[in-house]
Amino acid sequence: MSRLAVDIVLLPSGPMTDKAIGVNRELVRRYGEKIVLNRENCFPHLSLCMGVLERKDIPAVSKILTRIGKKFFSMNLTATGLPAHPDSKGERVSDFEIKPTEQLQLLHETIMKDLAAQFLTYDVTEEMLFSPPPVDEGTFHWIKNYPEESGFKNFRPHITAGFGEAEPIELPIRFTASKLALCHLGNFCTCRKILASAELLQRWDRAFQVGISRC
Repeated sequence: MSRLAVDIVLLPSGPMTDKAIGVNRELVRRYGEKIVLNRENCFPHLSLCMGVLERKDIPAVSKILTRIGKKFFSMNLTATGLPAHPDSKGERVSDFEIKPTEQLQLLHETIMKDLAAQFLTYDVTEEMLFSPPPVDEGTFHWIKNYPEESGFKNFRPHITAGFGEAEPIELPIRFTASKLALCHLGNFCTCRKILASAELLQRWDRAFQVGISRC
């Protein structure tokens, strides 16, 4: 397939990834296997931008992700809630609500302006997704309408935990996220395969760069 449905995401730190997978396992046990999170082919993630990408443009997008990664520090983030929201069919989906921050919003908007505007379209079809068919209509809706419904002022940072209503957990959860990834999207907007990735700056990186520039 020459065109792929993709998501540009932040991958959370190990402990937060483990927490999301743990909550998901309980949801799967109680509600079924529509979304089964893991570290191999269904990654917990914080979506920053969805769309359709030409496969040939993956190297160019990878370079842009690397350039963007050098402009932002690793994010210190907080999960503040774990509500269940109805999807397009009325089924409830639980997600970790992530407290908005100025830097997270700026990262999202930078990706929308510097990457999505140049490379992404939104005319998604079933064969563009990972391992179709079938594909839920809600998946198409998210991708087709991402700029209008989830971009810029409508950006709502979250990490999907799975279908159903999660049991109460101890909140808030503070965690870091330091890796940008371009992922091939699967059904229910799951991140199934990492196509490219880039690291955000660590604090010592910037200090090292400043030190070099003063030599």
